[in-house]
This record gives sequence, structure tokens and C-alpha cells, in this order.
Amino acid sequence: MREQSDLTGSGRAYAAAYAAHYSERNLAAALQLYSELIASRPNAPEAAYSRAQIQNIVNVVVPEQERLDAQIGLALARLGSRSST
Repeated sequence: MREQSDLTGSGRAYAAAYAAHYSERNLAAALQLYSELIASRPNAPEAAYSRAQIQNIVNVVVPEQERLDAQIGLALARLGSRSST
């Protein structure tokens, strides 16, 4: 990674989230920081990296069957809301 002084605002935000994630092993803080970066700079390259890191955290902490059940529920909810309009 580049020197801290060379990073953009997005880069600094991503570096902080990444440090919480991997150095501190504070997944809750990392999720919050990644989410804030995405909300504040949705089109920055670091937002795309943050989305991938969030997915990595979800894959570690949420069991596979629970993730599948949630995805099916989301899809069914969307399909149901579209057919009633």
C-alpha cells in the first residue's frame, strides 16, 4: 500500500477499514467503516473494494445456509412486490 500521506480521502478511509478488519480483527468496526466509505464515495474504486470486503466478512460470520435463505427471501420479496403492482 502507498504511503499514508499519498492516499486520497477514499484511500485513507479504506486503509482505516482494512486495518480494523485485518490488523485489529474488529469485524463490527470494519463493517461500519466499509459501509460509511460506500455511502460517502459510492463511485470510488475503494467503494468497490469495500463491497468485496463486506462480502468476505459476511461469508465468514454468516453460515452458508443462512445466507442462501436470506437471498431467497429477498428475491421472493422483490418478486412478490412486483407482481402486486
